[in-house]
Amino acid sequence: MRFSTRAIHAGQEADPATGATIVPIYQTSTYTQTRVGEHKGFDYSRTVNPTRLALERQLASLEGARYGSAFASGMAATAAVLGLLSAGDHVVVSDDLYGGTYRLFARVLQRYGLEFTYVDMTDLAAVRAAIRPATKLFWIETPSNPLLKLVDIAALASLRRTDQVIAVDNTFATPYFQQPLSLGAQIVVHSTTKYIGGHSDVVGGVAITADAALHDQIRFSQNAVGAVPGPHDAWLTMRGAKTLALRMREHARNAQAIAEFLHAREDVARVYYPGLPSHPQHELARRQMSGFGGMLSFEPAGPAQRALALASGLKYFSLAESLGGVESLICHPARMTHGSIPAGERERRGISDRLLRLSVGIEDVEDLLDDLRAGLAATARQSDSVPPSPV
Repeated sequence: MRFSTRAIHAGQEADPATGATIVPIYQTSTYTQTRVGEHKGFDYSRTVNPTRLALERQLASLEGARYGSAFASGMAATAAVLGLLSAGDHVVVSDDLYGGTYRLFARVLQRYGLEFTYVDMTDLAAVRAAIRPATKLFWIETPSNPLLKLVDIAALASLRRTDQVIAVDNTFATPYFQQPLSLGAQIVVHSTTKYIGGHSDVVGGVAITADAALHDQIRFSQNAVGAVPGPHDAWLTMRGAKTLALRMREHARNAQAIAEFLHAREDVARVYYPGLPSHPQHELARRQMSGFGGMLSFEPAGPAQRALALASGLKYFSLAESLGGVESLICHPARMTHGSIPAGERERRGISDRLLRLSVGIEDVEDLLDDLRAGLAATARQSDSVPPSPV
């Protein structure tokens, strides 16, 4: 089966009890057993639930894998992957990453004896230099959040020892545009809240692998910790994933048009989008991805106050956390999604108070362009009367 067919059919056979074409919401916590230890593969819904199982099979198929484990959030999926490690183990991490991931690593998992080195993974020599004898995991975001950096997964895989694991957060690209397992990664993680769910109405996560041993360990953590999605959340996520291909094509088309529009403007200082030839990893994006995605970041020229005014002054771009829904969103990473990273560290990584991140939706692109055009014009006039920001 090809991608769009798998999204609609993988793991979603007609219900054997009723013939229902759509997987039912099995809203049950427990299952009646015929005798002690004898049942139909389901005993307790923290361990396994038919609706969740269908979602896991669907999403694993989209990544070209055999195994998927669904979680109540993307952070729960991330925590389960890090649960593969033990005290004293070392992780090499992309230095541009989601603020919530940084918070988990720096403020929670370090207390349990894990060690983390943050490195610019666009520089393979820097990655090589960061590897220690105790290195057990490489944690990659590509494209990264919020600066849209790309990591060469295949090149990094060439550095991996057999006792090391490469985990890729594929949330921005989605399995439609990027297949990390085929490039040498062992685990793929998604916040399914984002593009996979696609409608900003459900929170979830998934960890996917083709390795049976890794899957068994992740599944053990899933059951032991219990951070699982309820059946209705699983059903909503599964429904959203069915249209992933259609939506991603439109997200990417709109984002490309907006990136080109912003790049051409003299009152925009910088645009971060892998679909622009000016992006430093544009050629890697062309090799590694089949499309450039719906996320972009930019810095309007002028003081930081202009960026803040623009963030709250648009009509069709809602000022909100999250991303990947059908509606367009704008956020100010330094004060929103990446606020948990210390200010000095944010600045060092390039996340300035001028930076804005767009999740480009699937509205008519001309309306989105008109909105940005009007917002940039209005904030340019306002910034003329505002003293320069000290940032």
